[in-house]
Amino acid sequence: MRAIILAGGKGTRLKPYTISLPKPLVPIGGEMPILEIVIRQLAKCGFDRVTLAVNHMANIIQAFFGNGSRWGVKIDYSLEEKPLSTIAPLTLINDLPENFIVMNGDVLCDLNYAAFLKYHEKRGNDITVSSYVREVKIDFGVLKSDKQNNLAGFCEKPVYHFDVSMGVYGMNRRVIQRLKTGKPYGFDNLMLDSLKYSRKVEVKPFHGYWLDIGRPEDIDHANECYDSIKKRLRL
Repeated sequence: MRAIILAGGKGTRLKPYTISLPKPLVPIGGEMPILEIVIRQLAKCGFDRVTLAVNHMANIIQAFFGNGSRWGVKIDYSLEEKPLSTIAPLTLINDLPENFIVMNGDVLCDLNYAAFLKYHEKRGNDITVSSYVREVKIDFGVLKSDKQNNLAGFCEKPVYHFDVSMGVYGMNRRVIQRLKTGKPYGFDNLMLDSLKYSRKVEVKPFHGYWLDIGRPEDIDHANECYDSIKKRLRL
């Protein structure tokens, strides 16, 4: 089984943590980098090859992970010479298997990656998107008005629930073969094109633990709760 991990971002939102380190190497709990946690999980799930799509501070990431022998997996690298967004880096990889996992390098979750990939293959999907329910609280009274601006409704500090992408996808090679090599193309483009061309994309809800490390407060939370997170991730 093969996983492609997107690890080329600059981590601008994570400053000051990313001033001297690439985002995937920011340590959690003072013990290990985010990306090492992900690779350990993939190895435990039976993945034997991981490709890191790198760009920003690529040499540091390569020096740390090497060939992956420390974790019992083969690690290789795909280098972007310019930022290509979230999906186009895959067009630079010329030996993709028929089905594989694509994921962000800053996701902490207890998803069974092997079972997820097998589900994707069994369903014959172009893309399978692992989703999570995110609660969004509005800290204001929300007004609704009609076309004449008359009050038509009111809700005090409503709470909304949205199915969001976890940054973990099962993908078939044909999805990438349709794209132009080296042309910037993001996950948003992929979803909109999939709707436009009626491709087989399944949203698979996940109800376990998930934390996207995108902001300094996410790092702070992960550090504070590291002992419990570590148990949930079975590290």
